[in-house]
Amino acid sequence: MRKTVLGIDVGGSATKIVGFCEENGTRTLIEPQCVRATDPLTSIYGAFGKFTMQNGLALTDIDRVLMTGVGSAFADRPLYEGLDCRIVPEFTSVGLGGLYLSDLDEAIVVSMGTGTALIHAKRNGAKTDIKYLGGTGIGGGTLIGLSRKMLGVDTIEHIEQLCEGGDLGKIDLRIRDISEQNLYPDVNHELTASNFGKLSDLASNSDIALGIANMVGETIGMLAVFAARSYHLDRVVLTGNLTAIQPVRRVFETMEANFGIHFLIPENAQYGTVIGAALCEDML
Repeated sequence: MRKTVLGIDVGGSATKIVGFCEENGTRTLIEPQCVRATDPLTSIYGAFGKFTMQNGLALTDIDRVLMTGVGSAFADRPLYEGLDCRIVPEFTSVGLGGLYLSDLDEAIVVSMGTGTALIHAKRNGAKTDIKYLGGTGIGGGTLIGLSRKMLGVDTIEHIEQLCEGGDLGKIDLRIRDISEQNLYPDVNHELTASNFGKLSDLASNSDIALGIANMVGETIGMLAVFAARSYHLDRVVLTGNLTAIQPVRRVFETMEANFGIHFLIPENAQYGTVIGAALCEDML
């Protein structure tokens, strides 16, 4: 028997969609897609139409659609008559998606979208325990908003290009800048003491862009480190759109060596929440 379940994540800036096809006990992921639109309903129908068309799916092929995200409340009725559509919790979706992508049984899962959420997820037999730990308003929205105001740039591609020529030495105050003596023998003196605490009048747009990306990454990374340590874990799974931005990814690579926490960015990390939404089928 063939069964197809779709997941849709209606975010603040984009809608993502994915599918799972299950046949004879084998579950296959249908490649995720992303659609941007000016309002949630337009993006939902646009994503659904594009996904089904490109994957040759008819309405009769789809058993259920599971929606999550801040914009899912706008879909207060089934997308099409006779199609089983349900809304599932976003934090549950984040946790399930993170464990699925990383193939771990327990981890701190970080969803880095417009803002950031931290989840503790643990498989317990056939059940998965999900706990929302909190979050921060620092995220992709911060990166784009500050870049627009400070640099006049608001596309990820342009921000990444600017970062490549940046020098954090003209932006951030490091521990070594305020302590010539080795007062903290167990602490790497290259760590940031204050983001933008050393902002130079000579700082270029590239320096500032890199400083913004670094601040966003370090803020999220430190929250993840604290969360992982509180559960005695050394694995953090990163998901969401920020995982695709190179200057942010490099922040986590640096933090691994300093704090002994492994930051995992699995394949399809950008689609962690929507994949988890589709996997909520197992919990219904």
